[in-house]
Amino acid sequence: MAINNMRVQFALASALGLTAFVGLPASAQTTGTTIAANAEVTESCVVTSTALQFGGADVTDGAAHAGTGGLNVMCTMDTGWTATADIGTGTGATIALRGMTSTAGGGQPLNYVLYNDNTTTSPWGDGTGGTLPITGTGTGAIVPIVLAGSIPAGQTGIPAGTYADVVQVTVNY
Repeated sequence: MAINNMRVQFALASALGLTAFVGLPASAQTTGTTIAANAEVTESCVVTSTALQFGGADVTDGAAHAGTGGLNVMCTMDTGWTATADIGTGTGATIALRGMTSTAGGGQPLNYVLYNDNTTTSPWGDGTGGTLPITGTGTGAIVPIVLAGSIPAGQTGIPAGTYADVVQVTVNY
């Protein structure tokens, strides 16, 4: 009986021993890598405008009439930019003296000067004919620029009506 008891104990111990090995977790392994992140920030600019408004201009008073408008330029931080304006679509216009044409057609243009600031000291254009471009450096935020206009005095022979012009703005950066 002692031998049978030993066999039972051995069998029991062996069974328990195997169970103990089976219940242990396997040794954990890890591995890793890195992910590189890359980007190239490109220079860019966005420009929008608000119309140059003169309102009701009574040219029979012989006086000059002022108008205001605006330009918004937003460029990538530290991006240098230059904004120029062409002569517009008015008949007989020059870069220094633009002309609004009657929307009814015909007639002479209503001349005006477009300035790059509200002090009316610097006619805005492309750098020719006494005009200056607008320059700046991007901040990453919208830079508002006040534009001013003046309908010169002495245009008393202009017929009543609605007058308009379209000036192309170009921002180089």
